[in-house]
Amino acid sequence: MTPTNAASRATQTAGVAYAGGAYLLWGVLPLYFLLLTPTGPWEVVAWRVLLSFVFCLILLTVMRGWAAFGAIVRQPRLLGWTALAGILIYVNWQVFLIGTLSENIVETSLGYFINPITTVLLGVFVLKERIRRLQWAAIGIAAVAVIIIVFFYGEFPWIALSLTASFGVYGLIKKKIGPAVDAVSGLTLESLWLIPIAVMQLILVAATPAGITMGSHGAWHAVLLAFAGVATAVPLLLFAAGTRRINLTVIGMIQFITPVMQFIIGAVVLGEPMPPERWAGFIIVWIAILVFVIDLLLAARRGRRIADPAPV
Repeated sequence: MTPTNAASRATQTAGVAYAGGAYLLWGVLPLYFLLLTPTGPWEVVAWRVLLSFVFCLILLTVMRGWAAFGAIVRQPRLLGWTALAGILIYVNWQVFLIGTLSENIVETSLGYFINPITTVLLGVFVLKERIRRLQWAAIGIAAVAVIIIVFFYGEFPWIALSLTASFGVYGLIKKKIGPAVDAVSGLTLESLWLIPIAVMQLILVAATPAGITMGSHGAWHAVLLAFAGVATAVPLLLFAAGTRRINLTVIGMIQFITPVMQFIIGAVVLGEPMPPERWAGFIIVWIAILVFVIDLLLAARRGRRIADPAPV
């Protein structure tokens, strides 16, 4: 193996480790947030925003990233994109916490199962990308699954669809911004725009009979709640590090770690109800995912054939 190939393999291995770490952390987040009870979803998200911002400020200082941050701040277009990204990730965080703390983790997993297909649709209709026939087949199968869950299970999966829509568009914005905004600066700005919303939520929570729970349920609970900023920022930073080192085909296959783990937590660990209608919908979603992954593997195989010329 040449030094160049060895370096490339090491880079890809690191990328898989970073991305895999991000998706593993996202997969266990429901269990972490359940430890925060009796804190409600609105207070958790408020602390999540504020403490993520503090953690990012520390990272910018340690990593000497203030120069890059200042360059971004001087570009109004980038500031606008980060503000929109902040709103979308706020919606994603809030819906995820509502789903988790209301014991609807299975439905949150459905949202992240559908997310890769949502990303493909955004690429088609927004970026005008062309997709392959198997990808269209996966989209059609996933649509059938959603229809079955809505009409036969009798419950509109608003948590799942809100999660996949918000995170899908968030990913689209991050793609449009590209390398112009580094991971730490981007998350810092996204958190900064959300500070007024977080402060307002804490004020409203303080006015309720339960009040603010930070510090009122023991030292261990306060430590766990204070850790929300780190638990939010670390997987996002790992994800950014991974995507810079490996291609999207690999990312597309790794990302199913999160919804699989969340489904197991909801259905097996917490015993959420899984009537036949919901099983039918999920099985059809998994068929769509199988078609999607087969298409990714075939595309990667064709790419390797083109990249590797036949021996003379």
